[in-house]
Amino acid sequence: MLGGISKQRVYVITSHRNFPEPVADLVQGKVWLKSDVQKWIKEHRPELASG
Repeated sequence: MLGGISKQRVYVITSHRNFPEPVADLVQGKVWLKSDVQKWIKEHRPELASG
């Protein structure tokens, strides 16, 4: 959903204070609500919102 970026870049983006809080933190990684991520994309990465 974030445009085919690296795992390292995902970590940087999801660590920002303006990124939604995860709903779960599993052994495999953090889990976010799709709707929360979509809202964040519309606000902060609008070029990805149409895809």
